[in-house]
Amino acid sequence: MKIQPLADRVLIEPAAAEEKTIGGIIIPDTAKEKPLQGKVVAVGKGTKDEEMVLKAGDTVLYGKYAGTELEFEGTKYLIMRQSDVVAVLA
Repeated sequence: MKIQPLADRVLIEPAAAEEKTIGGIIIPDTAKEKPLQGKVVAVGKGTKDEEMVLKAGDTVLYGKYAGTELEFEGTKYLIMRQSDVVAVLA
């Protein structure tokens, strides 16, 4: 089974949160800052009003509260509209 986004949506695998310690105290996962960048895994075909400009393999930046979280085969993903992506990293 494979996830294929529809219309102007993209499937993104978020970058791993950085492991931070403060004076030997390990910060739990629930308190870590969510990463704001990830890799595009799959894209929809776009709509008649909005052409799909992202492609699989692009590394992108997105808004802090963008997308819907989902887990598939043990991997966490975000699915969001192309317009929620703010930049492509070169």
